[in-house]
Amino acid sequence: MFKSIFLPIIAVAAFITFVGLLSQGKLDFITSKVMPVGNTSNLKVINIEGTEINIEVAKTNEERSKGLSNRTSLGEKNGMIFVFEKGEKPSFWMKDTKIPLDILWIKDNKVILINKDVQPEPNKMDYELKKYPAPSGIDYVLEVNSGFSDKYNIKAGSTVQKLSDL
Repeated sequence: MFKSIFLPIIAVAAFITFVGLLSQGKLDFITSKVMPVGNTSNLKVINIEGTEINIEVAKTNEERSKGLSNRTSLGEKNGMIFVFEKGEKPSFWMKDTKIPLDILWIKDNKVILINKDVQPEPNKMDYELKKYPAPSGIDYVLEVNSGFSDKYNIKAGSTVQKLSDL
């Protein structure tokens, strides 16, 4: 009788706990290994100074607006590239971003500026968030893990290849 009553109760409690942890993002380390993150139909590869980077492409306003928000991790050689009309001057912020990033501003297939180690700003109102404006008209913005540009010796003037495929 003990098994017939308490076993189903324990199973339901375990299931509720699992669903709760999953919805809070506490199990991302499990699901990120199994499920691809983001729009896998937009996955591409670019090359900067010999370093290949697997990127998600954000072309639409909706994709650019969401960006890397609510991600708890990013693969070592992964990133997101934001595609803009030539010469646009967008501004970026860390709204709902949970991981520190390097932001690379790209114009005419060259990195023109890197904002390094841009930190998340949790618990701040939108108007309090630091803005990172384009230094001039740009074509693309690439977000990668903080420290990526130093680790792979990417700097202003570095050449970006395979952008025509985006």
